[in-house]
Amino acid sequence: MIIIDNYAIAVSMCFITMLCWGSWANTQKLASKNWKYQLFYWDYGFGVLAIALLLALTMGSFGSSGRSFLADIQQSSGHSIGWAILGGVIFNLSNILLVGAIDITGLAVAFPLAIGIALVIATVTNYIANPLGNTYFLFLGVACVIIALIADVLAYKKIPSTGQKTPIKGFILSVLSGITMGFFYRFVAASMSIDFVNMEVGKLNPYSAVVIFSVGLVLSNFLFNSILMVKPFTGEPLAFSDYFKKGTPKLHLIGMLGGSIWGLGMVFSILSAGSTGYAISYGLGAQGGTLVAALWGVFIWKEFKNAHKGVISLLTIMFFFYIIGLIFLILAR
Repeated sequence: MIIIDNYAIAVSMCFITMLCWGSWANTQKLASKNWKYQLFYWDYGFGVLAIALLLALTMGSFGSSGRSFLADIQQSSGHSIGWAILGGVIFNLSNILLVGAIDITGLAVAFPLAIGIALVIATVTNYIANPLGNTYFLFLGVACVIIALIADVLAYKKIPSTGQKTPIKGFILSVLSGITMGFFYRFVAASMSIDFVNMEVGKLNPYSAVVIFSVGLVLSNFLFNSILMVKPFTGEPLAFSDYFKKGTPKLHLIGMLGGSIWGLGMVFSILSAGSTGYAISYGLGAQGGTLVAALWGVFIWKEFKNAHKGVISLLTIMFFFYIIGLIFLILAR
């Protein structure tokens, strides 16, 4: 398989992860005019699995390092497979909460709040499990994220709204999404060999881990997303026949594109962890992705075009501290 053993290249891959994780939700925004997010999410899950399999059968099957994808799957232990599947289930629950929050509040609010909380939790838990990097820079980066989160919450409170329940619901969904999302990466990391070259027996390589993770995501979709169609966060319940009756090839492709974009970022994040450590790899991807998503929401989707100056000032503070935090995370190694 192809692995990354150069720190500069690993950081570059983290930046690709940042762009992927910060941009995939644009596909949900593109489809939302004609396509409910629950229906979009079926295709999103299939897209994550499709890109994971494609990369595993190409990058994960060629090269002289480690084990190839099929050989790796054959020797993997039930423990390792179980950890990767659990990571996919936890991520799926958190991401469904996130897409519901985005549908209610928009990218610029839901994404920074949810992913910011997840980043703080994941950075701490992954560093405890695999303490690579400069502790001071790492946690200074986390401190900057916390300040950015506070600014985002204050901006959220200043947004005028005609109703009460929907904005509160969007805020709650974002927080719950962030808390659950903070743990999925640790389970995926636990399924893998620490050394990608001299691999441990029974452990998964990065490509295999993401494929198994994606299987967990798709399978759990039949539980979580089915419940969400019957009991949606907002709006009327949906019939499963709507997926086939109302879905056009274009809408299905948009959903799969969104999943493929996120899945590409996940593979690159896991690959870069071999050089950076899981805490830095996830921190760079998630923190940068949050910044990218907020920029999309503010400048492309114009989610704050009618906001007063106080909101804009708080969003500026949020952007500033996310950028500073990103710099600290890069310097941490």
